Amino acid sequence: MADGSTRTADVAHRPPRVVGEVAVGPAPTTTAAPESGLPASRPSRTRLVALSLLMLFVELALIRWTASNDIHLAYLTNFVLLASFLGIGAGFLRAGTGRELLPYAPVPLALLVGFVLLFPARLTNVQNGIELHGAFGWAPLSKWVGLPVIFVLTVAVMACIGNGVARLFALFQPLEAYRLDIAGSLVGIVLFSGLAFLELPPVAWAAVVAALFVALLWGRVRWWQLGALGVVVGLLLFETLAGNARWSPYYKVTWTRSAGPVSVAGVPTHDTLAVSANAIPHQTAYPISGLRRLERFYFFPYRHVAPGSLDDVLIVGAGTGNDVAVALAHGAKHVDAVEIDPVLQDLGRKYHPNHPYQSPRVSVHIDDGRAFLERTDRRYDLIILALPDSLTLLAGQSQLRLENYLFTIESMRTARRHLKADGVFTMYNYYEPFLLDRYAGQLDTAYGRPPCVELGDSLAGRQQAVLTAARTGATASCASYWHGAKLAPATDDHPFPYLPGRSIPSFYLQWLLFVVGVSLVVVRAAGGPFRRMARYADLAFMGGAFLLLETKNVVQFALLFGTTWFVNSLVFAGVLLSVFAAVEVARHVRLPRPSVLYAALAGALALAWAVPQESLLSLPVVPRFFAATAVAFAPIFLANLVFAQRFRTVGAATVAFGANLLGAMVGGVLEYLALVTGYRFLLIVVAALYGLAFVSSRLLGRLAPSAL
Repeated sequence: MADGSTRTADVAHRPPRVVGEVAVGPAPTTTAAPESGLPASRPSRTRLVALSLLMLFVELALIRWTASNDIHLAYLTNFVLLASFLGIGAGFLRAGTGRELLPYAPVPLALLVGFVLLFPARLTNVQNGIELHGAFGWAPLSKWVGLPVIFVLTVAVMACIGNGVARLFALFQPLEAYRLDIAGSLVGIVLFSGLAFLELPPVAWAAVVAALFVALLWGRVRWWQLGALGVVVGLLLFETLAGNARWSPYYKVTWTRSAGPVSVAGVPTHDTLAVSANAIPHQTAYPISGLRRLERFYFFPYRHVAPGSLDDVLIVGAGTGNDVAVALAHGAKHVDAVEIDPVLQDLGRKYHPNHPYQSPRVSVHIDDGRAFLERTDRRYDLIILALPDSLTLLAGQSQLRLENYLFTIESMRTARRHLKADGVFTMYNYYEPFLLDRYAGQLDTAYGRPPCVELGDSLAGRQQAVLTAARTGATASCASYWHGAKLAPATDDHPFPYLPGRSIPSFYLQWLLFVVGVSLVVVRAAGGPFRRMARYADLAFMGGAFLLLETKNVVQFALLFGTTWFVNSLVFAGVLLSVFAAVEVARHVRLPRPSVLYAALAGALALAWAVPQESLLSLPVVPRFFAATAVAFAPIFLANLVFAQRFRTVGAATVAFGANLLGAMVGGVLEYLALVTGYRFLLIVVAALYGLAFVSSRLLGRLAPSAL
C-alpha cells in the first residue's frame, strides 16, 4: 500500500511489506549483515515465507468474509483493507519493544469472528422498504457501533501477525527477507484463489489459518491458543452447516426452495427458488406461468422484436435463469447466457422450474458481461442487460461494483455494435428516478433517439422500468418514449452510475474521517511524536502515491479484461512480481542518481496518461494484455527503484516507517477523489505526490546525514 516500510525502532534498513492485495513498495538496497550476526537458517526462511503467507491469507479472508455478514461493508470493502494495513504497520512499529505479539493473534481473531456472527446486519425484506435484521431475530447494531468494533479487532489481529513477521526480518539481510516475504505473499494469493475456485466455505479458510498458526507456534502452543483457534473453526463450521449456503468467488449464496404451491404478493405460484447473496435478497426463480403474473416486465422486450427474428439472443446477467427461460419461450433459436457468478448459474441449472440451462439452444458463459461483449464477434437480434445489480465491490482498492462497467455509455455503444441491423437492446431493473434518467439519457446519446420506456411496480422507493432501443429507427410497438432530464453519463473513466452527481457521499466522508483519526492515534502511539517524521516527508508522499498506482491498476484491468475474481488475482500477483523485479534490479545493478529515476518515473506516468485505458479495448486480447501490462506496471517498477535508493539512507527506520504509513493512509483517502474526478485524474495526483517526494528529498538531502 505504501512505497516501503521499516521494521523496528532499533533496526534500520528493513524491507517493506506487501500488505494483502497491495504492494507496500520496494526494499532497500543495503546488503548489511543480519542483525543477529548469525546466518539465517533454512527453517527460518521457511518460517518467514509461512508468516507472510499467513498475513496475506488472513487479510484476504477477512475482507471477503466480513462483507458477507454485514451489509454496510458491501460498500466499504477497503474499510477492512485499511484496518489490516494499519494493524500490520502497528505490529512492525512495536517489533523492537516488548514481547512478541504473534502468539496472541488467535484471541482477537476469535473475538472478531464471534462478534461478526453474533451481530450481523442482513437485508431480509425490500417489499416494504429497507429492513435490516441481526441474529436470533434481534435488531442489528448501529453501523456506528458495529463497524468500529470490526475495524479495531481487525487492527489487533493484523498487528499481532505483523509483529511476528517484523521480528523475523532481523535474521536476514533486508533484500533476502523481502524476497522471502514476496514469495510467501504470492503463495498466499495462489492458495486463496484456489480455494475460491473450488468454492470452499470459510471453515476451510479457517482450517488453513489454524494449521499455519499451530505450525508457526509449534513447541510453545498453549491451551488458550488452541481454544481460540477451535472457536474460530467451530463458529465458521456452524455458519457453513446452518443453512443452504455456498461460497462463490464473490458471495455467500444462500437459497430456499418451495416445491409446492405458495402465494407471492397474493398471487399463487409453485416451485420457486429464492436466492440471497451476502445477506441481501438477490434473485427469485419462478416458472414461466408465475413470471407472467408476478414479473411481467420480463416479457416486455419481445413486444419490440419482429416476429420470427430471434435467431440470436444475448442475456447479460443470466443469473438463475428467468430471462433465459422467457427467451426460449419466445422461440429464441440460440441464447448466449452470460453470468459472472458460477454458483448462481449452477443453482439455476439445478433448480429453475423450467430448466432453461438444460436446453441445447443455450450456451453458458461464466464471464464478466462487458468483457464478453468486447471479445465476441457474434451479432444479436436482442441484447438484454438482465437485472445485473450486485451490491458487491470489485476489490478493496476500488469503489467499483462488479457491474459498473456494464452501465457506462461506452458499454452501451459497444452493445449497439453487436446488434444486427434490425436488432434491439433492452435493460430492466428497479431504478431510482435519477438512475432511470441517467440510463435513458445514455441510450438516447448512444442510439441517437430516446428509448422506449415501460414502467411497472414500485419497490423500496424504486421504479420498475424497461428501457428499449432499436439499433436503427424508432423502437417498434412503443407506446411511450423517454422524455426526462438528461444527466451526466457514467463513463469508463468515471464508472459510478449509482452516484447522483460527481461528489463523495457523506457516508464515505464520515468513515474516512474515522479511519484517519484512528490511524493518527495508532501511529502516534506506536511511532512516537509526529515531528520526528518530518525528516521523512518524502517517504510519506511516496506511500500515498504508490497506493493510488495500485488502485489505478486494479480498475484498469477490470475494464480491459473483466471484473472477475481471476483477473483481480492476476493483478495483485502482477504487482508483487513488479516489486520483486525491482528488488532484483536493486540487488544486482548500480542505480543511477535520484533525478534520473524520478525523470524515468515521470515519463512512465506521462505515457500512462497519454494512453487512455479505453483506447486499448480495440486491441486483440494478447496484444491488449502486453500493452496494458507495460503501461500499468512500468510506473510501479520505477517507483520501487526510487524508493529503494532513498530508503537505504534513513537513520531511524521506525520513524521512516511511520511517515510512510501515514502517507499510505492518506493515499487511501485520496482514492475517493475518483468519485469526483474519475480514475484517470489519479495519475495527476500520483505525479504530484512523487513531485513533492522529489522536492522534499532534495531539501532533506541538504541536512546532515546523521539527521536522517
